[in-house]
Amino acid sequence: MPDPDAKRRLAELEARIAAAKAAKDGGKPHQEEHYSQAQVAWRMVTELVAGLGIGFGIGYGLDALFGTLPFMLVLFTLLGFAAGVKTMLRTAQEIQAKKIAAETGGEDERKRNGD
Repeated sequence: MPDPDAKRRLAELEARIAAAKAAKDGGKPHQEEHYSQAQVAWRMVTELVAGLGIGFGIGYGLDALFGTLPFMLVLFTLLGFAAGVKTMLRTAQEIQAKKIAAETGGEDERKRNGD
């Protein structure tokens, strides 16, 4: 059975390590802003490519089924592109809304503190 004093010392050590990490990082998460922007960019690219790929696959499948090779392929590829762009715009609006909420939240906090 572990010594209770050892448990207490371990808890104190963990608290000091956490305090040192918070002081070093300034209390902010380790992730920097440019990493999150790159993540958003890759998400948008993935959404566009997924829309194109799904549209291409559906169009090719229907063309193979009906024997109208270029017609459905082109039509559904364009529809997939439109769906991908629509999804990208929705993502951009979501990110913009989060940014505005964060900025507004910061202003509200300053008003509450009397700054």
